[in-house]
Amino acid sequence: MDARLCGYGNNRLAICGDSLRNSQSMTDIDATNARILRELSRNGRLPNQDLAERVGLSPSACLRRVQELERRGIIKGYRAVIDPGALGGGFTAYVAVGLSEHTKAAQKAFERAMALSPHVRECHNITGTIEYLLRVEVPDIAAYKHFHAETLGTLPQVTSITTYVVMDSPKDERA
Repeated sequence: MDARLCGYGNNRLAICGDSLRNSQSMTDIDATNARILRELSRNGRLPNQDLAERVGLSPSACLRRVQELERRGIIKGYRAVIDPGALGGGFTAYVAVGLSEHTKAAQKAFERAMALSPHVRECHNITGTIEYLLRVEVPDIAAYKHFHAETLGTLPQVTSITTYVVMDSPKDERA
């Protein structure tokens, strides 16, 4: 039976047995590739030899499949998971941002500003009553206040800012 990749987010894969509906096209993933993707989503540093053993392939066949998944853009990259608390940081907030204009120019200007901010770890254009959801990581509340006032507060297209402070993350599979 073929397994097909049915969705992904934050480099975590959902392998759904029957079908994938991608907004651009249908991408078939056989059961072996689905196992490779599942293993690499758990540990992107898994040595090829270990990966091959886990998915039942020879190391050379496994490497060829991984390289093909990379070439096709299914595997977009590999990342280190960094603990901000270990670096003296640890204040994380999700920030809902509303814009005054629903134009492409306003969105692009906002997105450029967020791309320039090292504190914005994620910026998502979403549906609903607001336009963007940000994940912001800073060392402490004072640093967040500075970001709030000096970055978001200076953008003319921003009309609303709602902050949700993360108190704990009992499950976080982002890589």
